[in-house]
Amino acid sequence: MIIAICIVFILGYAAIAMEHPIRINKAASALVTAALCWSIYALFSGDAHAVSEHLTGHLGEVSGILFFLMGAMTIVEIIDAHDGFHLITSRIKTTNKKKLVWIIATLTFFLSAVLDNLTTTIVLVSLLRKIIAEKEERLLFSGLVVIAANAGGAWSPIGDVTTTMLWIGGQITAGSIIVQTILPSLVSMIIPVLIISRRMKGTLVRMDIQEESPVNFNQNAFERNLVFFVGVGCLLFVPVFKTITHLPPYMGILFGLGLMWVITELIHSGRDEDEKGVFSVNHALRKIDTPSILFFLGILLSIGVLQATGVLNNLATLMSEKIGNISAITMSIGLLSAIVDNVPLVAAAQGMYPLEQYPTGHYFWEFLAYCSGTGGSVLIIGSAAGVAAMGLEKIEFFWYLKKISWLALIGYLAGAAVFMLQHYLVA
Repeated sequence: MIIAICIVFILGYAAIAMEHPIRINKAASALVTAALCWSIYALFSGDAHAVSEHLTGHLGEVSGILFFLMGAMTIVEIIDAHDGFHLITSRIKTTNKKKLVWIIATLTFFLSAVLDNLTTTIVLVSLLRKIIAEKEERLLFSGLVVIAANAGGAWSPIGDVTTTMLWIGGQITAGSIIVQTILPSLVSMIIPVLIISRRMKGTLVRMDIQEESPVNFNQNAFERNLVFFVGVGCLLFVPVFKTITHLPPYMGILFGLGLMWVITELIHSGRDEDEKGVFSVNHALRKIDTPSILFFLGILLSIGVLQATGVLNNLATLMSEKIGNISAITMSIGLLSAIVDNVPLVAAAQGMYPLEQYPTGHYFWEFLAYCSGTGGSVLIIGSAAGVAAMGLEKIEFFWYLKKISWLALIGYLAGAAVFMLQHYLVA
């Protein structure tokens, strides 16, 4: 039974990793893998009722992550529909290439900590397409955005899916992850920025930025500003909500989504349904990345069956015996996330190492948040941010490997060194 489950999981994992060559959405592969693994477990375990209880327990844990992601994605879509990000992007006026490198990197780094690395990448790469005419320069800036977005998402509990998973799972706390990982994440971003900025010379040939209204009536500036600040405030309030109420983070994000829903309904109450259009929460719910949510459901349930059958515990024991050093194990996971998705890797680590072994806020979990968040930048397919940039700018895999990967690797290793040095100096 165990062998059959492992074979199905490995084949499913391979299909997820080869999503683009085989042209099958990774969400489909993940859902099929989860259903087959649990079915094999139920059919051959001899106690289908106990397996069903295991599945129900795992689904309860997974649903918290899914509802959090769904709420956060919807809030971001509402802000975007009201053109709220224009408040930030419209203030980028410089034509100096060196200055623009630092502005884009800094903006991406901090914006991704509030929104998430995927959304931030889409916003910034879309902006670059409007202001940079020369293709090669635009690709370099896009690669920089991927590095900065992943670095920025790693130090925030809501900036990257894997960090959110660790936060909701109880492995890290919001305050501790910010304090422990912001400096290493900053270093992993600054070093590539320094190298790229030294290569940039002269002034930028800017394209004309066309102001586009999201619909065919004038957008009210007050409404746009109100939705932007309330939306960002709701996202920032989630850690505060969890600290005050001790309820799971998804309750905080659902509260924020409900508040945004009420506000947008009141704002547009004087318009008919056709005029509301893209401004409605109903439209935002249709626009969110549902396949990604289903992918998380499938892969997390697949990891759950490996945990329930004891496979992950045995793997953890084997890695501890063969590698030994916990820092080496964590850095290996980070680099592996450049090849395969970091979500199942972190989910597997959560199942392999219980909180009894590594309690909340332990060095291992915080280092894992850094490594899994930034390691994916080494390859263009290693993170959601990289895949988004590749799709928007048609970035070729080998171009990124030649021009950006070595920068991301240097930044990743430098940040990891800072994290370990910081830990040993404080400890």
